Amino acid sequence: MAKWVKSLVRISTYEVETLQKRLAEVAARRTQVEMRISTLDAEFALEIARNNEDPFMAAQIPAYRKGWVMRREQAVSELELIAHEEAGIRDELGTAFEGLKKFEHVAEVTRLKRMAAELKRENAALDEAALRMKRAG
Repeated sequence: MAKWVKSLVRISTYEVETLQKRLAEVAARRTQVEMRISTLDAEFALEIARNNEDPFMAAQIPAYRKGWVMRREQAVSELELIAHEEAGIRDELGTAFEGLKKFEHVAEVTRLKRMAAELKRENAALDEAALRMKRAG
C-alpha cells in the first residue's frame, strides 16, 4: 500500500476516534443534565409533600416553585443545546466514517492492483520459462 494511502487512512481513523470521544463526552454531559432535571423534580415533589404536612411551608412554596421553575428551565435549555451539539457531532461522525471507508477502499484497490500486477509478472515469467524449455527440448 502506498504511503500516502496509509497516511490518509491513519488521519481518517484519528478523526473518527476524536469525534467518537467528543460524542461520548457530550453524552456524559447530557446524562448529567438529565440527572439534574430529575433531581430538581424529585426535590420539588418532596417540598410539595412537606407543604401538605406543615402549614408554615405553605407560605413559602410559591417562592420555592418560582426558583424551581427557573432552575428547571435553565437545565432544559442546556439539555436542548447539548442535544443540538450531539446531533452535529453525529453528522460529522457519519461524514468522517464515509471518508474513512473511501480511503480504506482506495487502499484495498491499490493492494489488489499491486497483487494483480505481481501475478501478471509471475505468469509472464513462467510463460517465458515454458517457451524456453519447449524450444530447448
